[in-house]
Amino acid sequence: MSTTNPISAQAVADLREKTGAGLLDCKKALTEANGNVDEAITILRKKGAASAAKKAERATKEGVIESYIHVGGKVGVLIEVNCETDFVARNDDFRAFVKDLCLQIAAASPLYVGREEVPEADLQKERDIAAAQVQGKPPAAVQKIVEGKLEKYYSTLCLLDQPFVKLPEKTVKDMVTERIAKIGENIQIRRFVRYQLGS
Repeated sequence: MSTTNPISAQAVADLREKTGAGLLDCKKALTEANGNVDEAITILRKKGAASAAKKAERATKEGVIESYIHVGGKVGVLIEVNCETDFVARNDDFRAFVKDLCLQIAAASPLYVGREEVPEADLQKERDIAAAQVQGKPPAAVQKIVEGKLEKYYSTLCLLDQPFVKLPEKTVKDMVTERIAKIGENIQIRRFVRYQLGS
């Protein structure tokens, strides 16, 4: 599609449906991408990430505490997710997202919200194990392998680094960023507890 062709209202509506972004943002992204939908989605995601970064410092004093008990009663989750206003805290989309986070925690068993919560002693232990597994390789290669194994370690233990259960091509952090861009408020996963019978 050339830049001289106008962007159809249907194309804008379809992109809005896919991304949840505003109509004007969708039209601008499609125009910038010369009508290429995938490229327009990438543009919107980048803008969403930039928008979320700007909102990251804003106070989050409202929100919800949600619970989930898995069928059979053997796994339970309690989570606190904060936002800026009670208006958003009552929003169905926000509440559905928090419920999805409960399902994520029940299914994927993270131990921490983010990387900053992982104790340094645990990280050092993982570094030592990874380095011991690749002894004899050049130092630069060892460094890359160790960093790769640490990334895998984070994606197992940290909720924000895990692939999102409903959309595995995205991380939980990506999904939070998209919600911030869509809702227009800062959102923070404050804390969670996962209970498993007998553990």
